[in-house]
Amino acid sequence: MLTKFRSHLDSWFVRALFFLLVIAFAVWGVGDVIRLVGTDSSVASVAGRKLDAPTVQRAFQRQLQATERQLGDKAAPNAALRRQIALQTVEILIAQTAMNVAAENLGVVVPDAALRQAIYAIPAFQGPAGSFDRRQFEMVLQKNGLDEGQFFDMVRGDLREQEILGALRAGVAPPEMLVRALFTFQDQTRVADAVELPFNAAPPPPAPTDAELKRYWENHPGDFSAPEYRRIKAVVLSPETIAKSITIPEDELHLAYDQRKAEFSKPESRAIEVVVARSEAAANKLATAWRGGASWAEMDKAAQQAGESTLALDAATPAQIPVPELAKAIFAASPGVITGPIKTDLAWYVVRVNKINPPSSQDFAAVKEQLRADLARQKAAEQIDDRATKLEDALAGSGGLDEIPSDLGAIGVAGTLDAEGATPEGQPAPLPGPEALDKALIATAFQMKKGDPPHVTEVDLPSAEGAPAGRAYFAVSVAEVIPPAVKPFAAVKPDVTRAWIEAAERHAQEVAAAGLLTAVKGGESLADAALKAGLRVRRLPAVKRNAGAEGVPASLIAPLFAIQKGEPTMVETKDSFVVAVLAEINDPDAKTMPLDYGKIRDVLTQRIGNDIEQIYVNAVRERGHPRVNEALLGQIAAP
Repeated sequence: MLTKFRSHLDSWFVRALFFLLVIAFAVWGVGDVIRLVGTDSSVASVAGRKLDAPTVQRAFQRQLQATERQLGDKAAPNAALRRQIALQTVEILIAQTAMNVAAENLGVVVPDAALRQAIYAIPAFQGPAGSFDRRQFEMVLQKNGLDEGQFFDMVRGDLREQEILGALRAGVAPPEMLVRALFTFQDQTRVADAVELPFNAAPPPPAPTDAELKRYWENHPGDFSAPEYRRIKAVVLSPETIAKSITIPEDELHLAYDQRKAEFSKPESRAIEVVVARSEAAANKLATAWRGGASWAEMDKAAQQAGESTLALDAATPAQIPVPELAKAIFAASPGVITGPIKTDLAWYVVRVNKINPPSSQDFAAVKEQLRADLARQKAAEQIDDRATKLEDALAGSGGLDEIPSDLGAIGVAGTLDAEGATPEGQPAPLPGPEALDKALIATAFQMKKGDPPHVTEVDLPSAEGAPAGRAYFAVSVAEVIPPAVKPFAAVKPDVTRAWIEAAERHAQEVAAAGLLTAVKGGESLADAALKAGLRVRRLPAVKRNAGAEGVPASLIAPLFAIQKGEPTMVETKDSFVVAVLAEINDPDAKTMPLDYGKIRDVLTQRIGNDIEQIYVNAVRERGHPRVNEALLGQIAAP
């Protein structure tokens, strides 16, 4: 058979058949193999080392999981964030690999004993006994998708990196000139003499004419304008609005009362005062003083002086007293009688009962309405999502807020308000919701345009006393937008008059302050200039650049550190002008402030060390000519 086959190899038919087979392999199979020859399948490379896809994938997943834990339920990482995490991951791996190669080239070796000691010291691997726990170690590695070999390599690399960077940091020391300069800049204090000219201390201006007032009104339209108003319609669906539409049968009220009966019953309680002593002798001494007529305040002081303690409760129940023997003695004692010392395993106690609060209970009639409100609110919270869906359906069917079914438990409102929720009369708009709901409704209304179709919006409600956090819904439409408008002069004349007088007083004080400043700049002392003006000079407390002092206007601090000793400056505060002259510049002394000086040196050392580390790592990285396969990295980052 083979002989016969070989005899036909030279035929044109067989040659044509082999040619077709070669083409088929080239197109379908062999071509793929040939095209893969010479292709780099690593995600990145640096310093001759390659980072394969599994390594990068594992590191990316660990970083992604850490990010997801930080985000919690807020959001899942989107494609852009995943891409960013992947880039950060591969950059970290590149830097670590480059540093490992540098450590190998420098001959840095981590002994097994040092590696073991470092791993044993990691807090995450500590067990209940406070020492290394093998089971905890394995659990943490499994949670982070690591095996022992991978983790050991990571720690070994970190230790080698620390060895190199620690050597770089060892010689770091900031120049003393820089430390002193920063120390002086930070802790230098400045003291000023100042004259204050309050606006309301200015001489009353002459009564303004109507022409002056009208001119002021025309020049300050924003001060006398009505805000933008919007005439709206809204439908609110909240647990409170739904609860009003829910009827609770009488049998459910009785059942709820029976289930919560203990809540409406209070056991006997007592108002007590207790002295706690560590020995019988101390307890006897304090009890004698108490029985001798000492007040509770005196007993409290005496107990503290003796190293003992006291306790006072207005309504203590047996359950609130953790020592059974003490609780039994207290509830057997008569009011006003000093009882004790009482011996327990913990201490010695001396007790006085001041008042007995008898047990009490509320019957069904007394709590019926409370039960009704609680049950209605509970049912409303359970039904609100279903009713919100029905509200959406009603809006979709009608397109407006005028045909909302009355059985939804929603409340409709209409009116005119501004962005702060006030009516044109200056009163709060009567919106039927809690504050969070009202704010959301108003904000939505002022983001809409006139005629925009209403849509249902959900609002998270904060928890309130006696009720858990919940949610509410609303829909709003804007019927009219009333733009801001200047109010008529006659309507605001009193306001204009008041504003004109305040402006005139401010201007008068500004002129007076400018006169003082000019006099001081002309060579006159602040004291003499103030004396002529009938004003008083006061010495202000010392201030630092970043630390003010009581009595020193915040707006004055920066100018004081921008002038020289003896120079004046002038600032305006909320209600006055201040003219000040720099009187003292006090440089700090490192000998009297060694801790502050040392802190600055430590901060500079840390920051310079960080910079040197970063420069070295960047240099090692760049020397390794890093390359990243963007296509493979994109595949790893893809959801």
